[in-house]
Amino acid sequence: MEEKSNESLTQRLRTLIIGEERSPQDQGVFHKITLIAFFAWVGLGADGITSSCYGPEEAYLALQGHFHLSILIALATALTVFIISSSYSQIIELFPTGGGGYLVASKLLSPGFGVLSGCALLVDYLLTITLSIASGADAVFSLLPPAWYGHKIILAVVGVLILTLLNIRGVKESVVPLVPIFLIFLITHVVAIVYALGAHVTEIGNVTTSFVMETKQTHSELGFLGMMLLLLRSYSLGAGTYTGIEAVSNGLPILREPKVQTAKKTMRYMAFSLAFIVMGLMISYLLFNVRHEPGKTLNAVLFNQITANWRSPWGYYFVMITLLSEAIFLFVAAQTGFLDGPRVLSNMALDRWFPTRFTMLSDRLVTQNGIMLMSGASLILMILTKGSVKFLVVLYSINVFITFALSQLGMVRHWWLYRKEVRQWFRKLLVNGFGLLLTISILLSVVIVKFNEGGWITIVITGALVGVAVYIKRHYKKTVKLLGRLDSLLEAAQESSGVDHVVEGGAPPVPKMDPQARTAVLMVNGFNGLGLHSLFGIFRLFGKEFKNFIFVSVGMVDAGNFKGSEEIANLEKHVQGEIQRYVDYMLRHGYYAEAYSAIGVDVVEEITKISEKIMGRFPNSMFFGGQLVFPEDSFITRLLHNYTVFAVQRKFYHMGFPFIILPVRV
Repeated sequence: MEEKSNESLTQRLRTLIIGEERSPQDQGVFHKITLIAFFAWVGLGADGITSSCYGPEEAYLALQGHFHLSILIALATALTVFIISSSYSQIIELFPTGGGGYLVASKLLSPGFGVLSGCALLVDYLLTITLSIASGADAVFSLLPPAWYGHKIILAVVGVLILTLLNIRGVKESVVPLVPIFLIFLITHVVAIVYALGAHVTEIGNVTTSFVMETKQTHSELGFLGMMLLLLRSYSLGAGTYTGIEAVSNGLPILREPKVQTAKKTMRYMAFSLAFIVMGLMISYLLFNVRHEPGKTLNAVLFNQITANWRSPWGYYFVMITLLSEAIFLFVAAQTGFLDGPRVLSNMALDRWFPTRFTMLSDRLVTQNGIMLMSGASLILMILTKGSVKFLVVLYSINVFITFALSQLGMVRHWWLYRKEVRQWFRKLLVNGFGLLLTISILLSVVIVKFNEGGWITIVITGALVGVAVYIKRHYKKTVKLLGRLDSLLEAAQESSGVDHVVEGGAPPVPKMDPQARTAVLMVNGFNGLGLHSLFGIFRLFGKEFKNFIFVSVGMVDAGNFKGSEEIANLEKHVQGEIQRYVDYMLRHGYYAEAYSAIGVDVVEEITKISEKIMGRFPNSMFFGGQLVFPEDSFITRLLHNYTVFAVQRKFYHMGFPFIILPVRV
């Protein structure tokens, strides 16, 4: 009684923190957990929009005093945002189920390019979480006394933990609380930019004249090549501005139907807001002659100058609210990494590049294992780097351009190969072609500029992750080859193969059910060699002792099939069809047989529910489950394979149900 009370208390506490369980069979569940375009703009667009807190500043300062050229950089940056966004809108149309850069590179180039793109994205999303939270912590402590700065790492760690908890609760639950922060950030920055431009609207002629004269002076000082190199360096160092644009294509599965239209609308929101804020800030820097001040961001300097003539204390309040919204919104930007990082990981796990456990969903219907991995890795990186934004910025923005370039290359190849079948193929080729040239040039520039400063670390980590993925893929391929030895049992399934109770001459009589007779309950996962080997093993061990055979199968709802009500229905139909083949087989051999099936995210829980029903009907039941036994048992085999049968056995022992594991050597 006390144990039940403790369990009930634990369950209530868990429900309070994480939320109630959700059923994948609930017809309205997809409406409850998916995002409309506005919420997707908040959750998936935060990473891109917050890049305006550091991207324009890096590009502006890289001009080394030739700040009039910032007009050209601002225009080029806005144009790049629209080109990359347009190219990703085409990716969304071609891949409406999501997958982003990983799926594009895998399908349109090769699996090798796909794993490179996927691993690059995973590292990028890890850095997105760590850098965004570290930057937010820096911004918060810049508003506090300098003596408190030593406690910044504590705030950063707490920030990671809070976002982890929000994401474990669910996608929508992690986004909705962030909406007010997003709106405050957007409104304050739009007001500041509009005011800055409006205050100088009468000076457009002077600004234009000054731009022409100073550009000529720069040309005479540096020469044409020198000026072009300066522009290219500034443009490249502002590359962090474009990170996050790919997030929508990766996050399609969490968008509201119709997904493609929702995604394209979200992409437009993100592109226009990012282009406006970035271009507006860079031009405002120039109009107010903003210069670097120690301990302050250029945005802070700009906002102080904009409000210098405002009536006190409104100017002070506006600056404080604007900077505070920037600080908090930088925390929000980490949400993109939490939303899309586990999504990319689950897609790669479905293709066996990573352990299949990363495809599993929690009872809140989120990829909890992926969230915990991203969270844990971010905490480790945060502690190792002590939350140093200066160091993390060096590592950032390289990987996303690897994915950008591979995605654009894949799309260019696709339009060329299918040019005879696709309408307006040349226009589409042109969009992705421009995107390819831009992303490759930025990638090369960023690598060259950042390599010796520590950028090589990102490349090494990504390379190591690719190596791990290739090793895991080889293991799964080897396992499939070993399992192929059991396929011969499928051919023998029409013969006795250890079951000699075959009725000859005509159709066998319909066996009668005796609920008091010995009953064998076998857990199976599809009509395959593993299940048949386990079935024949029961006869080898017990002969004809069992008169009834019950087959239990649970279809796993994972990231691969949790895409809509139709997919769930197809899974349920497939599981029922597979398990019925066992029943038909045993009926033909004169044994009474039944099938119990279910679908869910927790196989052990679903099996437990079914088994309680079976014990109620067949009290003399004994449960069986097959388990693969590899030639060499190691940490790797235990990590890469889900030993569900052992979890079921432990559960049944506590319930008092007899359970036998049948080893299947491969």
